[in-house]
Amino acid sequence: MFPLDWQKSSHSGEGANCLYIAAVPDGTVRIKESDDPRITIGVSQDAFRALIRGVKAGEWDDLV
Repeated sequence: MFPLDWQKSSHSGEGANCLYIAAVPDGTVRIKESDDPRITIGVSQDAFRALIRGVKAGEWDDLV
């Protein structure tokens, strides 16, 4: 296994409930959260881009 360079979301601030992402050499993106950092999900770069576009467009604002 290779070490990943995890980056914390700039929207997480200094509090809990942080989201982390890392680019993987195989071209995928890994996502984990601070509640249980042992659990990660892997998605394609296209799926991650679609997620970010949806968040920025407010597609899931009604879930908050």
